[in-house]
Amino acid sequence: MALAASAQFVLPRTGLRVGLITVDHQLQRGSDERARRVAQWAADRGFAPVAVATVEVGGRTGGPEAAARDARYEALSAAARGHGAAAVLLGHTLDDQAETVLLAVVRGAGPRGLAGMPVRRRRYGVSFLRPLLDVTRTQTRAACLAEDLPVWDDPHNSDPTYRRTEARALLAALSEKLGPTVVANLARTARLAAADAAVLDRLARRRFHRARTDDGGLDVAALAAMPDAIRSRILHRWARMLGAPGSALSHRHVDALDALVTAWRGQGPVSLPGGTTVVRREGQLVCGEAGHQMGASQPVGRR
Repeated sequence: MALAASAQFVLPRTGLRVGLITVDHQLQRGSDERARRVAQWAADRGFAPVAVATVEVGGRTGGPEAAARDARYEALSAAARGHGAAAVLLGHTLDDQAETVLLAVVRGAGPRGLAGMPVRRRRYGVSFLRPLLDVTRTQTRAACLAEDLPVWDDPHNSDPTYRRTEARALLAALSEKLGPTVVANLARTARLAAADAAVLDRLARRRFHRARTDDGGLDVAALAAMPDAIRSRILHRWARMLGAPGSALSHRHVDALDALVTAWRGQGPVSLPGGTTVVRREGQLVCGEAGHQMGASQPVGRR
């Protein structure tokens, strides 16, 4: 609500029109009514267009949080494309960023995970921006209070079955023990890691084309000669291109692919999320089923 009110105040003065979309995940009783109230508030305040997107979360890969996130982004992207929006603004705060970094540390994520949420990201052909990443949750709450905005505390934010809730509690405990700078320091870690990750990602994109084979696979010898940080990024990118959902693709999958390159002992295929399998065959990493890999209309393998 703080983001919406701020955007409506600032953006029309720059010649931009501001609309609002709220997503009903159908995960709580009365969520449809809650979404309707938000939409009505936006319409009364002059937002245009205003829409409610109702999504289905069940049946998706990954945990409930990842499934809800994927459904939400799909709905937001579809709405943005349908209305020709220049960008979608998201209301994540400095505290959200700190929680994201903390979760990444707990699960043993690499630099990409420690980089947290980017300020700008393109997804499903739409630009997503997070203008409040330097603003604390306390500040957004104060803004809502000052502007008399109708706010609602989602009960899922205090539900211990969700990892984000546990991260929030852990962050509060760390701040109490180590001081209030913990949140800002974790967010700073994200900025520093993001800068390093951007350089490595750029190098990996260049090397990716060198490792790619005519059949759409990856050349093992080329991969083996690359630094670990570059090779793992190439393997991750290739797995995504083969159809593995990003929300379900973990470091374990990438490590298993890497073992086909660096620890080859004749092991069997690697199963990726989404049903794809990868094997090492004649000096290449290829899809396990003939004709399944991208761009291949014939059995895979080196010609």
